[in-house]
Amino acid sequence: VNRIERNSARTESLIQKLKGLRLTLLAKEDLSSVKKVNPAKKIPGLNLKDSLDIDALSNHLDHLQKRLKELKEDMLTKYIPIENTANVEGDMNQALQKRNMAEKDNENLKFCFYRLTLFASVITMWDNTDKNIDTLQQLIHQMIENEKLAKGSIASSVSSVFERDPSKSKEAEDLIEYIERFNELFSRGQYEAAATYAANCPRGILRNEETMEKFKAVGPIKGRILPLLLYSDALITTTIAIKKPLPADLTTGAIKCALAEKRLDLVMHWITLYKLEFSEAAGDAIFKYADVDKHNKSQCLALAQIAYSECGAHKKAVLCLCKQGQIYGAMDYLHHFQLLSTVLSGCMHAFACMRCIDKKQQNILCLSSFSNKFVDTLEQIIVKDFSNVEGWKEIAETCLLVKKENLYKLINSILASLEGVFEIPADDTEDAKLMEHVFL
Repeated sequence: VNRIERNSARTESLIQKLKGLRLTLLAKEDLSSVKKVNPAKKIPGLNLKDSLDIDALSNHLDHLQKRLKELKEDMLTKYIPIENTANVEGDMNQALQKRNMAEKDNENLKFCFYRLTLFASVITMWDNTDKNIDTLQQLIHQMIENEKLAKGSIASSVSSVFERDPSKSKEAEDLIEYIERFNELFSRGQYEAAATYAANCPRGILRNEETMEKFKAVGPIKGRILPLLLYSDALITTTIAIKKPLPADLTTGAIKCALAEKRLDLVMHWITLYKLEFSEAAGDAIFKYADVDKHNKSQCLALAQIAYSECGAHKKAVLCLCKQGQIYGAMDYLHHFQLLSTVLSGCMHAFACMRCIDKKQQNILCLSSFSNKFVDTLEQIIVKDFSNVEGWKEIAETCLLVKKENLYKLINSILASLEGVFEIPADDTEDAKLMEHVFL
C-alpha cells in the first residue's frame, strides 16, 4: 500500500510539472503571435530616401490600399470560406454524377440511333426486292448477326456518326475563361479595358445588345468617359480587324450614345471611316440632332442622308438634300433610284424649297425638265398644294420672265382648272363701273 501511495504521489507531481510546462509554452506562443514592428526597420518596397519623403510615403500608402481593396474583391469573387468547401465539393460531386449519367444516356441513345439507321437501310433494301416477309426476316437476322460478330467496331461506327472534335471542347473552355476575365475587369471598374476586351472577343460573343445594356446600366462617372461610349467606340473601331460590318441595332445604339454625349465629331468619324450597317432609327437620331446642334445642322443632315440612303429610306434621304438646298442633287438622286414620280407626288417640300431659294433661274430650269417628263405628277403636286396658289402664280410669272412660255401656260392652265380659282382681267371696265358706287 505504501509503494502504491508513493507511486501515486510521484505521478501526481509529474502531472503538475507537465501542466506548468504547458502553460509556459502557451504563454510564449501568445507573445510570439503579436508581431512587433521595429520603427527603425526599412519599409518593404521603399528605399531609405523614399522612407523619409512624405509624398513617396503617401503614394506608397495609396498603392497598398488599392492592393488591399483588390485582395478583398478577390476574396469575394475568387474564394469561398473554408466552411463552405464541403458544400461545394458535394455540389461538384453531384454535378459529376449527373454528367456521368447524361453521358451514359447519351451513349445509349447514340446506339439506338445507330440501330435504327441500320434498320432503315434494311427496310430500304427490302423495299427494292420482292417485298416478301421471309426476305425481311432474313435481312433482320443478318443484321443482328453482324452486330454480334462486330461488337468492337460498333462503338467506332457510332462515334463516326457522332464525331466529336476535341478542339471544340477546348474552344468552349477558352470562351468561358474569356467571359470570366471580362466580368472580372467589369467588376473592378476597369471599363475601358473591359470595353476593348469585349469588342475583340472571339466569335463576337460579347458584341451584342446584352453587353451594351450592361455598360449602359453603369451610367455616367464623374471625371471619366461614359463606359457605354467607350464600348461603342471599341465596337466600331474593331470592325476593320474582324472584316465584318457592325449590325444595325448596335450601330444605332452607338450613334445615339455619342449624340447624347454631344460627340458629333465621333459620329462623323465612324460614318466616314468605318463600314457599318444603318437603320432608319439611326438616321432619325442624327436628323433630330440637327435641331439641337444648329451650328452643325448641315453636317447632321449630310450624315443623316448617308444613313437613310444605306438603309433604303430614300424619301427621308431626299428630304435631307432638300433641307440643305440641294434641289438638283435631290432630283439626280431620285432619277438614279427611279423614284421621282413616286416620291414627289407625295412630298411638297422640294417645290416649297424652290419657291424660297433665290436661285430662280436654276429652279425654273429644274422645274421645266421635270414637267417635260412628268406632267401628270406636276398637276397632282399643284392640286395638293392648293393652299399656296399665289406662290404657284409667282412661279408662273417667273417662268414668263425667263422665257419659259410653255411652262408658264402649263402652270396657269392647271391653276385655272382648280375649283374656286379664277383670274380677274385687268381691263374689265364693265365690272369697274358696277363697283364704282362702292368706292364713291
